[in-house]
Amino acid sequence: MRKLLCTLLLLPLLAMAQTNETLVIENVMLTVNPEKIMEFEAGVAAHNKKFHADGPYGARVYNVLNGKNAGKYMLIMGPLPWSAMDGRPSSQEHTDDNNTNISKYLTPEVEVRYMKMHSDLSNFSKDFEINKVSVFMIDVKRFKQSEFIDKVLKKVVKVYKEKMPDQLYGIYSNEMNNMDGMDFAWVDFFDSSSWMARENKFMQQFEEVHGSGSFKQFLADVEATTDGDRTEIWVLRKDLSGANAKIMAATPK
Repeated sequence: MRKLLCTLLLLPLLAMAQTNETLVIENVMLTVNPEKIMEFEAGVAAHNKKFHADGPYGARVYNVLNGKNAGKYMLIMGPLPWSAMDGRPSSQEHTDDNNTNISKYLTPEVEVRYMKMHSDLSNFSKDFEINKVSVFMIDVKRFKQSEFIDKVLKKVVKVYKEKMPDQLYGIYSNEMNNMDGMDFAWVDFFDSSSWMARENKFMQQFEEVHGSGSFKQFLADVEATTDGDRTEIWVLRKDLSGANAKIMAATPK
């Protein structure tokens, strides 16, 4: 339950937030022909380093380790405001390189999402380098988003702030309603896989923050506002990414 409320990825460069516009992250899930993995990796590495090395169009690539997407690649561009989308790399050279060195090695199953970051709820209070992320995805019931935020999400954020202030995490919501169960994502950042083995004290911590017996009502609120959830572990592939792994600390807006 400590991971309750965690795609993603999801991964904000808040120091770039030079605009009052909401920042979004483009998540592209790629399935590669298993016979062409070496060719794909060589192509995407060179492409990202040439066209997506830094700035709002910088791209990072992750391996998905578990669940129905295990073995796939997650490519993330941003964060950037919607107004910057029209300026993304689109030259003929970029298109030709993508078609020649990336797209021809993919299967048709490509998923694209645009995730809005909630900087007021997230915690990027210190500099760090991305390594591994736990992406907890929530399927929110129809017309229950506001109730979910108030009765579930904000209560978990309060527990994190009081009991786990050093844990870095980002909170995102899907900008498009696409009926795929990916309405909200809570992304925890960690370095060592031993993080996954930490003792689960969420229920105890929740009641210490919100009062004795409060966890029972919390579970009822989760059931009333959501239809399910799932967790994926992603590992950053620095060798395939254009943007570096560094994230600078930022104060929520």
